[in-house]
Amino acid sequence: MKEKRLLLGDEAIAIGALDAGLSGVYAYPGTPSTEITEFIQKHPLTKERGIHSRWCTNEKTAMEAALGMSYAGKRALVCMKHVGMNVCADAFINSAVTGVNGGLVVLAADDPSMHSSQNEQDSRFYGKFAMVPIFEPSNQQECYDVMGTAFDLSEAIKLPVVMRLVTRLAHSRAGVEVNHEAREMNAFRLDTGKNWILLPAIARKQNELLISKQAKIEQFAEESTYNRLEIQEGKGLGIIASGIGYNYVHEVHPSGVSAILKISQYPLPQKQIKQLAEMSDRILVVEDGQPFIEESVKGMLGSDYAIIGRLTGDLPRTGELNPDFVGKALGKDVDITFTDIHEVVGRPPALCKGCGHRDVYQALNAIVAQYDDCRIFGDIGCYTLGALPPFQSIASCVDMGASITMAKGAADAGQHPAIAIIGDSTFTHSGMTGLLDAVNDHSPITVVISDNLTTAMTGGQDSAGTNKFEQICIGLGVAPEHVRVVVPLPKNMDEIVKILKEEIDYPDVSVIIPRRECMQTLGRKLKNKAKK
Repeated sequence: MKEKRLLLGDEAIAIGALDAGLSGVYAYPGTPSTEITEFIQKHPLTKERGIHSRWCTNEKTAMEAALGMSYAGKRALVCMKHVGMNVCADAFINSAVTGVNGGLVVLAADDPSMHSSQNEQDSRFYGKFAMVPIFEPSNQQECYDVMGTAFDLSEAIKLPVVMRLVTRLAHSRAGVEVNHEAREMNAFRLDTGKNWILLPAIARKQNELLISKQAKIEQFAEESTYNRLEIQEGKGLGIIASGIGYNYVHEVHPSGVSAILKISQYPLPQKQIKQLAEMSDRILVVEDGQPFIEESVKGMLGSDYAIIGRLTGDLPRTGELNPDFVGKALGKDVDITFTDIHEVVGRPPALCKGCGHRDVYQALNAIVAQYDDCRIFGDIGCYTLGALPPFQSIASCVDMGASITMAKGAADAGQHPAIAIIGDSTFTHSGMTGLLDAVNDHSPITVVISDNLTTAMTGGQDSAGTNKFEQICIGLGVAPEHVRVVVPLPKNMDEIVKILKEEIDYPDVSVIIPRRECMQTLGRKLKNKAKK
């Protein structure tokens, strides 16, 4: 029996995975992927079946743990935002060489237009690089349907499968028909093969096996129900539309089109593309993200065939795709419904009132004023907003964990003072190894771990290092007397500034941990307590 539900794309993915017999989800929170794991955590089936759903320290540990579950024959899902693919790339690429036992789906939620990200990278390139199948659903119903197909395909060809979403699909709702009954979870069955030991002699054989599977993977894409050629009445222009781009094409009601080729499974179906080319004099490629398909089709059809899209300027080269852009590319007059209202004052993001990070930056700015050329190296989290008024404190923010290593590198070059500010969750995600480098080099840097007892930027998930940071830093080799905890409150400002001055003047690594709970998570706890 089936039921119609109104679901986010992320929620449809989550239910699809549960209904496919999921045994574990492994993830580090990151927009726009966070809601997938949160939904699974709260679902009754998770408790009933004992499905693993705790947050991981970072995307690499998530990928490796999911691979371990696959080794034991169980179905596992790994979720992350697109930049998380960079973190887990070592394990992900090699998982295509080892192969899998239980089905393994790697979900990457891309963020065109960088709504909450540092770049616009397109995760389809990772799937192609690893030579594994890729799915890119075009709507919420396909988000649900594709999960079962992806797990089945993963087990059929013994390879991980990439699932690619974009922000607009992940965070919009639509009606989805879902099953009432979930498939039974796979039985525990350890893989006894040598393929998991990537010594060169074994890895070479596994790589040859991976190459030999490519023809079969291409055949699956050619025959996939998620790829289809829709013949139209017009002649001339052909359209290739992938993922959510397919919805946008139909939303603008294209006319004078010979055919539309919908793409939601990769590798690209070459036979269908060539069939489209034969009935069209040029092809418009509509895809949200980088020109992944456009570049491939140009190579497939040759330079004499007209391919238009992002590379030609018919669609914007950067930013999120939308129906207006598609309409313009199809020669339609597009009415701009909304215009800027100049009377409304802009509201740039800011740290919450009462946030402990505010007091940390106030103290940092007070200490910076005592030196001629102090630099504060920032990191990824709520506290990145310290770059904006009224604080304007940090000089850099590059990637997770970079604050400590950039401060170290600057100190190596002679910078003093060199201060790193990093959040609690980011520190355990990828800051600990940088701190170890600094300890080994006796780098004269001051590391501020601004601990608000949660992963606040993505909604208040558990932080892996909560109540462990002093022990972690001392264990990494920081002198215990130079690991100092403060409470970031206005009444403690003089004491915090004094401690900062002492540690900056200390000619080795020091760590200061300002600790006060996030106002948002504290507020939710108090509300929940009041309800009880």
